[in-house]
Amino acid sequence: MVIDVHAHVFPPITRAESRVLDDEDGPWLRAGDDGAGMMMSGSEEYRPVTAGLWDPAARLAAMDAAGVDAQAVSSTPLMFGYGAEPGRAAAWCDLVNARILEHCAADPARLLPLCQVPLQDVARACETVTRAKAAGHRGVHIGNHAGDRYPDDGEIVEFLAHCAHEGMPVLVHPWDMLAPERMRGHMLPWLVGMAAETQLSIMRMILSGAFDRLPRSLRLCFCHGGGSFAYLLGRADNAWHNRDIVRADSSAPPSAYTDRFFVDSAVFDPRALRLLVEVMGPERVMLGTDYPFPLGERKPGEVVRSCDALTEETRDLILGGNATAFFARS
Repeated sequence: MVIDVHAHVFPPITRAESRVLDDEDGPWLRAGDDGAGMMMSGSEEYRPVTAGLWDPAARLAAMDAAGVDAQAVSSTPLMFGYGAEPGRAAAWCDLVNARILEHCAADPARLLPLCQVPLQDVARACETVTRAKAAGHRGVHIGNHAGDRYPDDGEIVEFLAHCAHEGMPVLVHPWDMLAPERMRGHMLPWLVGMAAETQLSIMRMILSGAFDRLPRSLRLCFCHGGGSFAYLLGRADNAWHNRDIVRADSSAPPSAYTDRFFVDSAVFDPRALRLLVEVMGPERVMLGTDYPFPLGERKPGEVVRSCDALTEETRDLILGGNATAFFARS
């Protein structure tokens, strides 16, 4: 089995429907019959997209061509709605989640729907997860922060504990990147900011003691190869051992927590993948492509297959075995 855990969807949502979330700037899809479309934010064009993002037939055809057996399908981060009034955000998530289920109904054995939640209101987020699981969602997709609250925030830790209790795996995606005023042009927020946001989220969970407070049954995956976490882990361990202010709230050095979360394989270089597997262990890396966006892996699994440092057993785990366990129903 080849399972892509990091693949996005923007189901057909009209401008009128987007007003469930925001009267002026709600996200919606302007889709053309020619397979070209535009993600919209109110009246503003946000990003051009292709039919694989909203058309399940186009998605399944692309999967067939690429040799992908299954995808975990998650919303495009523009759709999160974390800045909205919580009641409107909850209604919006219900709409989006219903549309994701409709999209995945085209082939339920191959398309695994992940719900989104109003993370700005943890009580509503927990209720949304429970409803979504009952409706058929296989996991939860969240941004790496809601405003200034990261996954080490007490209420978000409570939300993650609820996901563990429900047996719902959680996929964490970077978004709304830090310091945009210093990353103008050349897609630097995506090239630099996403890696920084992801490492920041992981390190905050470790050093705050959030992982110590969460049940080990929580299945948590960080996209984009965990950002810069693996490359800078030695720096973090050195700081933990040598400065009491770093280790004040965590029971062990950062390297001791690599068995508490997963990462995807979207690092685009066999050398980087080798390091990632060495740091995380072969059971903690899963194939992720960022389909269907142009910064994703164009040939799913190519980097995994071309990494000579990996054994065939490890390749099989990354390409599908680990994801099978990650999304197993409980």
